[in-house]
Amino acid sequence: MSKSAPPVSLLVFGGGWLGRAAAREAVRRGGRATLTSRDPDTRARIEAEGCAALAPDDEAALDAAVAQATAILVTAPPEAKGCPGLARLVPAITRTGAYPDWIGYVSSTAVYGDRDGGWAFEDDPLNAASVEGARRVRAERDWLDAGRGMGLTVQIFRLPALYGPGRSPLDRLRDGTARIVRKPGQIFNRIHVDDAVAGLFASMARPRPGAAYTLCDDEPAPADVVIEGAAARLGMPRPPEVSLDDPSVSDAMRRFYLDSKRLSNARAKAELGWRPNYPSWREGLEALIADTAT
Repeated sequence: MSKSAPPVSLLVFGGGWLGRAAAREAVRRGGRATLTSRDPDTRARIEAEGCAALAPDDEAALDAAVAQATAILVTAPPEAKGCPGLARLVPAITRTGAYPDWIGYVSSTAVYGDRDGGWAFEDDPLNAASVEGARRVRAERDWLDAGRGMGLTVQIFRLPALYGPGRSPLDRLRDGTARIVRKPGQIFNRIHVDDAVAGLFASMARPRPGAAYTLCDDEPAPADVVIEGAAARLGMPRPPEVSLDDPSVSDAMRRFYLDSKRLSNARAKAELGWRPNYPSWREGLEALIADTAT
């Protein structure tokens, strides 16, 4: 079992869903958290949740946050010219002379590319099949290079599709947007947002410079199986079955179908002492159903 990380002063570059969940967990554990967001409304929501917020282009505020941070988490997606977090944070670290205990970069399992249903491991060659995946590969490399060049403890976290409260097959079934897409042999993993956050904090307790971890559940499964299982559990009819190029299928879902692979979380279990509380989509959806019933 992993030891608990002490309370942290967490700076999250990227005030999205995962970043805000990690910030709330830092506060719950007795620490404090600051998040960046370009959007004033998002910053207001972050502050209403008990965390501090700043605009990423506010150099003075970012320097102050970096100087106070014991841990930095980067969740902002990469852009065409690279990781925006790297572009802002490395100069801030240099200006302030800060030396955070831990830096985590949240990447994607899209970096592995297609494995034709086979297993993907952290030390495998990266073979991204999408522009977004290729940008993640570059961002990972740039962060690891920065860590080595500056003596910083940088870790990489490769996540598959995230789900949790308000963002799950259950919600798509209830609002009528769920669709069944069948692609023979297609398979991939998922992870509940709470399990992803737990993995990040397990790493803060056991940092390993330069390490990459796949945080995922234990059971890869086809998307159509999950949707059908969720519908059955809710006692709802199966949603419409459509082709992958149907206009009702989102661009994000199409990207998922570019790759077919099974993900291993063995390294995270062995090195971090981490275990997913929701080892498959079944336990995760049951917990979400229980939450909505209370």
